[in-house]
Amino acid sequence: MDFTVLTLFPELIQSFFKHGMILRGIEKKLIDATCVNIRDFSTDRHNTVDDRPYGGGSGMVMKVEPLKAAILSAKKKAPESQVILMTPQGNRFSQKKAWELASKNTGLIFICGRYEGIDERIYTTLVDEELSIGDYVMTGGELASMVIIDSIARLIPGVLGSDESCRSDSFTDDRLEYAQYTRPEVFERQKVPDVLLSGNHEKIRLWRKKSSLERTFLKRPDLFKKTGLSKEEKKIVLQWCQELESLC
Repeated sequence: MDFTVLTLFPELIQSFFKHGMILRGIEKKLIDATCVNIRDFSTDRHNTVDDRPYGGGSGMVMKVEPLKAAILSAKKKAPESQVILMTPQGNRFSQKKAWELASKNTGLIFICGRYEGIDERIYTTLVDEELSIGDYVMTGGELASMVIIDSIARLIPGVLGSDESCRSDSFTDDRLEYAQYTRPEVFERQKVPDVLLSGNHEKIRLWRKKSSLERTFLKRPDLFKKTGLSKEEKKIVLQWCQELESLC
C-alpha cells in the first residue's frame, strides 16, 4: 500500500513514518510512505502557498497552483492512487471505511489543508473523497491523516505481528472488543476470570462474546442499531438477563 501525504509541515509526518508499526511495515516493504512538501511547488521567490480570500473575510486560503502541482506530482508516481482531502466537512471515518480503503490496495494521497481551507477548484477537479475524523476543527489535516493511515496500515496483511488481532478489534463487527487480561493472575485481590485459565477454547470464545456484548451495551448501545443481534448473541443476552434477575 502506498501512502503519500501532501503537507506544509513534512517534519510532522516524517517523524510518524519513522516509528512503531508504520516503520515495521516500511521495512517489510508492505508499505511505501512518502511525504511531499507543498511549498516545494510554489513558483515565486517567497515560496508563497496562501493568499487572501476573494470576497473578504479572516484568514488565508491555500493557493490552487502549488497544491495542484503537488497532487499531480504524487499522481505521476502512483497513477491509480485515490486523492483524499482531510476536512471536517468530509464523511466520518470509521472502521468499516478503514477496511474498505485497505482492501483497495491502490494507494492513497492525503491532502492536509491549513489556514481557512483550500481553493474550491481543488475540491471540484482533483479530490476523490473528503474524510473527517470527527465534528471538530484542528489547525491542519496532518494529525487526521496520521490517524487514518495508522488505522488502515494495521489492516494490511503482515504489518501486525498477528493478522488475527485486527479482526477482533472494536467496531469490526459493530461491537466493542472484549475485556483483556495478562499476568499476574491476581493483582490487588482482583483475579483473572477462571474461564480464561481453563484452556477450553469454546468456553473462552463464548465468554469473550459475552464480554463484548456487555461492553457494547454499557458503553455504546447505539451500535446495536447498526447490526441486530445474531441467534447466538440473543441466547447470550437472555442468559445475561436471567443472571441479573437472579441477583434482584
